[in-house]
Amino acid sequence: MEDKDKRLTLREWAEDDRPREKMLRKGIQSLSDAELLAILIRSGSKNETVVELSRRILHECHDNLNELAQLSVLDFCRRFKGIGEAKAITVIAALELGKRRKTHEMLERKKITSSKDLMELFEPLLIDLPHEEFWVAFINSGNRVIETYRLTQGGSKQTVVDIPMLLKLALTKSAHALAVAHNHPSGQNHPSHEDEAITKKIKTGCDAVGIAFLDHIIIARGKCYSFFDDGKF
Repeated sequence: MEDKDKRLTLREWAEDDRPREKMLRKGIQSLSDAELLAILIRSGSKNETVVELSRRILHECHDNLNELAQLSVLDFCRRFKGIGEAKAITVIAALELGKRRKTHEMLERKKITSSKDLMELFEPLLIDLPHEEFWVAFINSGNRVIETYRLTQGGSKQTVVDIPMLLKLALTKSAHALAVAHNHPSGQNHPSHEDEAITKKIKTGCDAVGIAFLDHIIIARGKCYSFFDDGKF
């Protein structure tokens, strides 16, 4: 009688079920998230194939790649048997490359016309962070992004913004306008009293030096809040 606990190794699987071979035969679009992750992880354990391990990792992250990207090397090693430091670093590096590619693509073609444009610009920079960061986009007269710049980073709740430094940077870069963004690691996408206060101060400062202040958005785990859209400008 066949042992119910016996596991097929990846080499024993049908060729179409092995991620690397499947990719070569059918194209990378044919692979599931778990199969793509399996290619990065490379090997499983005696009790679990690499694809099964990848499915388990994704399942514990609610099949959400954004949640997966929030894990640290220590998180991977502690939570998932079969994942060591080298495998964890490989996965994290791949996710970071994907995030940077998206950011570079947005910078190359980004014209700011709405809060949606700003979310697409800032979300790759902020969505995975366990701490709060405050970023600015400097914008030219054609509403195109000159540069994005991290002003500061803080703890899990709030960060402090140096408004004189922000305005000095904007003038140095000959910005016609600017927009700012920060994240809420808690997932709460409504502004705090402190958020509202800093927005008013930035607006006052921009008005004083003749720079248009387009918006302040809050990124919170895939959700976005816009001060402009909410009529607070």
